[in-house]
Amino acid sequence: MNRLKSITLYHLMINDQKMIGIKFTPDKLIQNLVKGLPNPKWSKRYDMAYIPNTKGNLGIIFNTFKGVVWINYNRFSTNKPVNTKNETVDVAWFRKRKPIPDYRLCPEGYLLKLELKRYANSTIKTYVSFFEMFINFHKDKELNSIDEGEIRVFLQSLIQKKVSNSYVNQAINAIKFYYEVVLGMPNKFYELERPRKVSKLPTVISKEEILSIIESTNNIKHRCIVQLLYGSGLRRSELLNPKPNNVDSKRMLVRVINSKGGKDRQTLLSKKTLHDLRLYFAEYRPKVYLFEGRNGKKYSGESVLSIVKNAAAKSRIPVKVTPHVLRHSFATHLLESGTDLRQIQVLLGHSSTKTTEIYTHVATNTFESIKNPLD
Repeated sequence: MNRLKSITLYHLMINDQKMIGIKFTPDKLIQNLVKGLPNPKWSKRYDMAYIPNTKGNLGIIFNTFKGVVWINYNRFSTNKPVNTKNETVDVAWFRKRKPIPDYRLCPEGYLLKLELKRYANSTIKTYVSFFEMFINFHKDKELNSIDEGEIRVFLQSLIQKKVSNSYVNQAINAIKFYYEVVLGMPNKFYELERPRKVSKLPTVISKEEILSIIESTNNIKHRCIVQLLYGSGLRRSELLNPKPNNVDSKRMLVRVINSKGGKDRQTLLSKKTLHDLRLYFAEYRPKVYLFEGRNGKKYSGESVLSIVKNAAAKSRIPVKVTPHVLRHSFATHLLESGTDLRQIQVLLGHSSTKTTEIYTHVATNTFESIKNPLD
């Protein structure tokens, strides 16, 4: 098989009929093979050939091109599981909501697909929230009749409210999920524009400021929370899930379960944090989660944010400090002390070193070897 020659399959909707799109660079061999497919046609709009989308035709494409050219299914296979963990997916509370006068609730098909694909509960809440915002913006129109222009009007209304680019992108994802995944029409919004990605440098504070924040916490529980956010580089959501046995005192590691993207990882545990965790355990005796709120329930993300903000305010830190600023500082301080970027990537749970490379832009040792021209 010649991997230099390839075709990419797409879902297309043409005249309200599902089609298999076949995209390829000009090549006589591929063109002749496409001509041999059942009733092939050419779409000028999508710049690709297409045939009716049936199970039989998909098999014909496979048998026609197998061993001859590379078949790329990445754009076509939209039903891969998203969450392979055993997290309980909770969409029941959306279904049980009482109807609100003059307000359209999320369609059952949308909830069912989120449930079957086992999206994380936080993602489900985000998608449902944004999709209901969208369908109530166009409450007098049938969902299947809404076109790209009308979606752009909705997105424009968000931009005019001066929301962030991330907010707009989340809205786009929620809308695309309905048309592309629920209805199986992934080509419907290929040409929908997304906001430009803004590249911002992470906020980092000094080690002295970190220690000052730790000293300014109200009690041993709050102290341990801040120490784990910084000393283990945890995300705020990752601090809420660990159980007491996820702290490995023998290997001096913290096991992070079902993190972003459904991934597990291990990260560092400092001796100071372990000492304070033992004091915390003796006083609070958590049963299920490492940190628990009232009645033994999981600690809330809002409480964690409040702890960090209050301690930072007491320390009179001049910048806005959040749990993620502590994580950014953890990574940057490791880089400044000579830790390899690949090791930092593993500790943070980044899928790519490109994400971790942002810290080279704020680490002081990046600039120490450069002589200022004024000097």
